Amino acid sequence: MKLTPWKTLAAGVLLILLANAVALTGVYLNRNGEAESRLMLSQRELPLPLGWRMTKENSGLALGLVWRVADASGGDSYVGFGFSGGTPEWLDEAKMAAFGFDTSLLAEGKEGRRRFERALPREVLLVLELAGPAWQQTLERARQNAARHDAARLANADSKEFADRAKRAQEQLKREEAHNSRLFAIDIGLDRAALRAKYPDRGRYMILRSTLRPRLVTHEKKTRVSGYLNAIAVTQINVPYALRPALEPALRQNQRTPNDPGLPFEATIAVGQRLEPWLEAVSLQR
Repeated sequence: MKLTPWKTLAAGVLLILLANAVALTGVYLNRNGEAESRLMLSQRELPLPLGWRMTKENSGLALGLVWRVADASGGDSYVGFGFSGGTPEWLDEAKMAAFGFDTSLLAEGKEGRRRFERALPREVLLVLELAGPAWQQTLERARQNAARHDAARLANADSKEFADRAKRAQEQLKREEAHNSRLFAIDIGLDRAALRAKYPDRGRYMILRSTLRPRLVTHEKKTRVSGYLNAIAVTQINVPYALRPALEPALRQNQRTPNDPGLPFEATIAVGQRLEPWLEAVSLQR
């Protein structure tokens, strides 16, 4: 059957309406009832997009949710902290086996290890903790790292190399104290009710969907079984037009860099029944 221009237009309009209806239904189901969690984040966890004012089309504004992993590859040094993905220190062989990954393949040698790491990723529920013990431990590691490099600088007063290392360590510490995200991945599971019972504070712990794939980590010539947490299902949080004016002064800043997220602000993020976050409120901190 040959479609006339009018029928083609009508089909296109109908498709758009159906897509919008599906999206709005999803939003309703997610936000229906009490929020699953509600956290007060800042520009540290929700950095404003760099260069937003320079884009030709900037009618839409979204904030990226930055979370972190205390990475197993880092050992006792400060460097092993992945942003928005990584290999957690707490993810071991027993936990990977519990999520259905066949760890018995490792007994088959090199080919078995290859098959293990090539297994398909699995969807999991990820627990993110705000400004808790995981972040405090990271902050303490940064302080110890800075102190260690400063001591080495003093013991090697004529060395530019040691001076540069000490300077970088101090810069890392400053970023950790004032700029880096305080939101850390601390656990995963498949049962939301069980995870919420384990982490009942809905103002500190949010549960989001993520993916997990197997990973073998080698550190100091020792290999252990772990897993890699990929990006969460929802990586961008849209800023409603009504909340945009509160962020305008921060958006007008031209000197923002990845190490300086700009004017401080607080933002209330709610997570709904479908474990999808949205922005409820935002205010600049003068």
